Amino acid sequence: MAERRKSKKIKIKNTFIGGDAPILVQSMLNVPAQDINGSVEQAKELAAAGCQIIRFAVPDENALSLIEPIKNAVDVPLVADIHFDYRLALGAAERGIDKIRINPGNIGDDSRVKAVADICRQKGIPIRIGVNSGSLEKEILARHGAPTPAAMVESAMYHARLLEKFDFDDIVISIKSSDVNTMISAYELAAEECDYPLHLGVTEAGTERMGIIKSAVGIGSLLTRGIGDTIRVSLSDAPVKEVFAAFDILKAIGLKKDCPYLISCPTCGRTKIDLIGLAKQVEERLVNCKKPIKVAVMGCAVNGPGEAKEADIGVAGGDGSGLLFKKGKILRKVPEENLLEELMKEIEKL
Repeated sequence: MAERRKSKKIKIKNTFIGGDAPILVQSMLNVPAQDINGSVEQAKELAAAGCQIIRFAVPDENALSLIEPIKNAVDVPLVADIHFDYRLALGAAERGIDKIRINPGNIGDDSRVKAVADICRQKGIPIRIGVNSGSLEKEILARHGAPTPAAMVESAMYHARLLEKFDFDDIVISIKSSDVNTMISAYELAAEECDYPLHLGVTEAGTERMGIIKSAVGIGSLLTRGIGDTIRVSLSDAPVKEVFAAFDILKAIGLKKDCPYLISCPTCGRTKIDLIGLAKQVEERLVNCKKPIKVAVMGCAVNGPGEAKEADIGVAGGDGSGLLFKKGKILRKVPEENLLEELMKEIEKL
């Protein structure tokens, strides 16, 4: 794991983005903006799943009515997603939003940019600039010939400079693409170009299976190089699945440690217990466990206490039975039907 990029630390409600703050997980409501009750319920579901920043679309003035009920329902920082209409940004700020996502270059003349910058500075509201391959300015696109990583970074810095002109620099930048390689290159360039916190994501990543794979490659590879301060896994699916996937990415690369880390073997012809079923059951039972432990579910003695000896606790399958082991040392032999419960008992002792 590379040393983390030194980015500006920005306050958002009761937490921070960037600097030495933890990587924060975001998601976005996908309930129609006019459905206030549905939006509140989905926000509560996301908060319960551990989501650390919740964004929602504010397409018109009526949607500003979402802010107060959601703020009353959850204690998670809220982001208003606004396109083009600077009056919605002013209204969201007046109603207590915690962060605004808007591109200053799309809202009109300098007086409008200044109005948004002034109210956000006064109220301590950061602004996220969000650039993607389909939102580039015509001049920038013409200059680069295509939505290249360099073109997207140029666009992001153009928007940032508009805010800087009015003494505003509590800025977060995202430069997303649906193409994983383009996304990675764009963020690498942005990391060199500025010290603003970076919000990582592969946009329009797809449905659950491919969306998670593309996000894991794009987001994960950047995080292992120290780039990134907040993340969102974009899925054509329930937002709560985005949160679980994001935490799994952080867990896989060692950036989330307040939970168990499960390792299990893919099985082979030596396996004589239902290891796949057992591994899935163990994973389900560990969902709410907060212990920073490594748990191994292995198919046989060959890959058990030896290969997984660094595990805090584990099981290795035998012929209708299994060996429980702790840090590579065998504890006892257990019949297959009792393996799950005996393993969970040992986990409770840790």
